[in-house]
Amino acid sequence: MQKILVSRCLLGHPVRYDGGAHGPFTVLERWRQEGRIVPLCPEVAGGLPTPRAPAEIAGGQGAQVLDGRLPVLTLDGEDVSAAFVEGAEQALALVAKYGIRMALLKARSPSCGNRENYDGSFSGTRVAGEGVTAAALRRAGVRVFSEEELPAAEAALRELEEHPI
Repeated sequence: MQKILVSRCLLGHPVRYDGGAHGPFTVLERWRQEGRIVPLCPEVAGGLPTPRAPAEIAGGQGAQVLDGRLPVLTLDGEDVSAAFVEGAEQALALVAKYGIRMALLKARSPSCGNRENYDGSFSGTRVAGEGVTAAALRRAGVRVFSEEELPAAEAALRELEEHPI
């Protein structure tokens, strides 16, 4: 059975930077009952507390954080890049342990965003980009979806189950 890495906040766990959560999502409840879900909050796994200061990446490019070319900064200017990279490494360890080939992560998170992110100005401005963990997963060949792409994620899961490697 194909396991799926899922952002803990999407499972209703209060781990967001503001102590909040999202959900419930019917699809995720079904996947949980089927034993597919491997939960992770990369920011908490990387050592950050809940709640925590909001953080953004200048230009919204998580891959550049992985490459050491950009920092993840909090609203107060604290560099939390190391915690974000550690969270991404924790995600990759779960991918290896469980043979994970797809993930469902929180849209627009500096860790988990898969298509767009905030620009680093803390003004709510969105840019094309991805979070640190999403970038690491993509580099490892994991297909990354957000909660806004649940039908596509379901289709990808069916495809993976029909055509396993």
